[in-house]
Amino acid sequence: MDLIIALEHRFWRTRDGSYWTGTIYPRPFWSRYLSVFDRINILARVYDVPAKRDSWSRVDGDGVTFAAVPGYIGPWALVRNFRKVSAAIRGAIRSDCAILLHVPGTVATMAFRRLQPGQPYGVEVLQDPDIYFSSDSFSHPLRPFWRWWFTHNQKMQCRQAACCLYVTERVLQQRYPPGGQGERSSWSLEPPAFSVGVSDVEMQDAAFIDWKDRARYRLEASNTDAKAHHDGRFRIIYVGTLERSVKAADILVTSFARSVSAGLDAELAMVGDGREKPRLEALAQSLGLGDRVAFLGYLSAGEAVRRQIDASDLFILPSRAEGMPRGLIEAMARGLPCIGSCVGGIPELLPEAALVQPGDIAGLAAKILQFARDPELRAEMGRQNLTTAHRYHESILQPKRIAFYEKLVDSTQQWQKSKK
Repeated sequence: MDLIIALEHRFWRTRDGSYWTGTIYPRPFWSRYLSVFDRINILARVYDVPAKRDSWSRVDGDGVTFAAVPGYIGPWALVRNFRKVSAAIRGAIRSDCAILLHVPGTVATMAFRRLQPGQPYGVEVLQDPDIYFSSDSFSHPLRPFWRWWFTHNQKMQCRQAACCLYVTERVLQQRYPPGGQGERSSWSLEPPAFSVGVSDVEMQDAAFIDWKDRARYRLEASNTDAKAHHDGRFRIIYVGTLERSVKAADILVTSFARSVSAGLDAELAMVGDGREKPRLEALAQSLGLGDRVAFLGYLSAGEAVRRQIDASDLFILPSRAEGMPRGLIEAMARGLPCIGSCVGGIPELLPEAALVQPGDIAGLAAKILQFARDPELRAEMGRQNLTTAHRYHESILQPKRIAFYEKLVDSTQQWQKSKK
């Protein structure tokens, strides 16, 4: 059976008809679905470009195709292109395929509205829009409406889905619980809907270190990368998008400046790219951080990012909103002590001693100083993190995904038989 996946990510199409991504969702990512489905058809926004960038990764090929939605950025562009966008989504939804919605998202919600009466679908719940569109996380005149609209739709989408996959173990499940299939489908009265909690991170053996080798990995990473660190400085690392302020990179830079003012000889490596980068660079300069903050840009997932993590002493993710952050899990798998804000799935990963309130500049600065000055604390947290990260090994997560995919196939086949 083929699968149609509606999601919010933006992709690029070159003149030869190839599809590319600048960050997540390269071609290997889709292999998890092809373990059950024959082909994948990605329903998402696509932008035409004359040529790819060197940092981009190919997406299509070997069973992965696209149902391209005309590219738009922002609500007003969506309004101007609504007919074309709607027509593309309507034309992509078919009754002979399984349907999977990545929520929250405009494309997924429009696809949801195009389903036939009783047509089953699955959802992968990646984020809590009620927090993502809060005043602390997002700034836009339409923010209150978006917060209500996406939250309302996501609750309905989860309640009426045949099966639900959540990237958290409990947080998103509590906010957006699955319902009984009978609420949408007359062909089945089985309550409740099938649900599973499984992160979308992909962690093979190479992602993990052996704890006793942590010092060796750090030394090798520092020696092989000139950008890695300055000798003697405590090194903090952030890995994540700089596209929006929701990741709170500005909070990290400001808190880092406070810890330096308090006497910490440290540096901060920022791995990621996006529209916020110029503003963050200006902020670092205004705070007098000089060469202490290095903006390394986007790095290819895998070895390049792991080398930067291995060369560091502390990972920080002070997000204002989160689902289940992959970058944090990747850092934990390298035995690195981590600090995160108590939002989304982060408290499922880190102990209370490693958590701060979102937006708390003084609290984060104090936590940085505490970790920097206590090597025994860092070692203990690093060991705990490595143990926790092993719960996210691909050998553990993929069987759960397969059970979810098979449930979606079974629900779709039952519905198709009921129509004959």
